Amino acid sequence: MEQDANFVEQVVKMLVDNPDDVKVERVVDEMGVLITLSVNQEDMGMVIGREGSTAKALRTLLRVVGARNNARVNLKINEPEGSERPKRKEKSFEESPKKTLDEVVGDIEI
Repeated sequence: MEQDANFVEQVVKMLVDNPDDVKVERVVDEMGVLITLSVNQEDMGMVIGREGSTAKALRTLLRVVGARNNARVNLKINEPEGSERPKRKEKSFEESPKKTLDEVVGDIEI
């Protein structure tokens, strides 16, 4: 039954530069299976992917593996200690120049 954890471990080890630092834990409870993934801080970008695409793909594949075993499988990716995410500048409505309805409608080309 630990096919799901082995699957995650093998896939992630092929993606990262430090495969020895990949750790996978599997916990089963009434909600289903929770797989917790820990990787080296330098490999987080490879595991997450651009805009989370790699992590999303891993989760999708895990759902397929879980469905074949009649289990609900979730993936949690632990953020390594000491890692810092770059701060994203949030856009606020106050920063953008305000336009009147006529200006907005005038900008529309048909």
